[in-house]
Amino acid sequence: MSLRIGIAGIAGRMGRLLAEEVAAAGAALAGGTMRPGSVTRGGAPVRVLADAPALFAASDVVIDFTHASAAAAHAAAAAQAGKPLVLGTSGLSAEEEAAVVAAAERVPVVYAANFSPGVTLALAIAERMAAALPPETYDAEILEMHHRQKVDAPSGTAIALGRAVARGRKTTLEAAGMESGRDGHYGARRTGTIGFAALRGGQVVGEHTLIFAAGSEQIALTHRSFDRRVYATGAVRAALWVQGRVPGLYDMKHVVGMA
Repeated sequence: MSLRIGIAGIAGRMGRLLAEEVAAAGAALAGGTMRPGSVTRGGAPVRVLADAPALFAASDVVIDFTHASAAAAHAAAAAQAGKPLVLGTSGLSAEEEAAVVAAAERVPVVYAANFSPGVTLALAIAERMAAALPPETYDAEILEMHHRQKVDAPSGTAIALGRAVARGRKTTLEAAGMESGRDGHYGARRTGTIGFAALRGGQVVGEHTLIFAAGSEQIALTHRSFDRRVYATGAVRAALWVQGRVPGLYDMKHVVGMA
């Protein structure tokens, strides 16, 4: 029997891509949820479930790329149903992330800021670069650009890059300090902090550049996404991978064999 994959927010832009990638992977589309008033567009008829508990009951694993405000409820529904969750929503608050961590004590959860294999590799490289480039000499700055509809900034991927830099420097992003939204007479840059700048415009899928800037040289690591499908393909890969795993919190490093 094919793996039954459910999709939260199946009528959305990512939801439709996920449905296509489920079919391409040879899995079964269990159905999806959608906001009131939403409609599916084209393709085969989709089974619409009433809510998250119904979706988890009908599925072997659920993929959620909806909104941060739904993450805690979806994590709780996963734990209640005893079904894995693949979560790609960014912008979660500390409380919402805590709900995801709590669910992972009961079921396997793949939670990643970005499901692109290329970004997964870039995060690993960023950590190694940070370990080799001391903060006293090399300032770390992260520049990202996304489409004009994106509601959170910095992006989840930008924050993941910042956390990778902090890990490489044997600290945390919170301890190192984030510098973002600089405006006016901001003062000199503080040593060891990690800077963020967010650009929004047009329909840019996602661009992220990590810069290490010293007095004598500058090194940049850049990843560009040209098609959202790369995230859908990665998420479906994660859904296939997570089936049968023990409860725990996983990310794309585990899925691609880098952890």
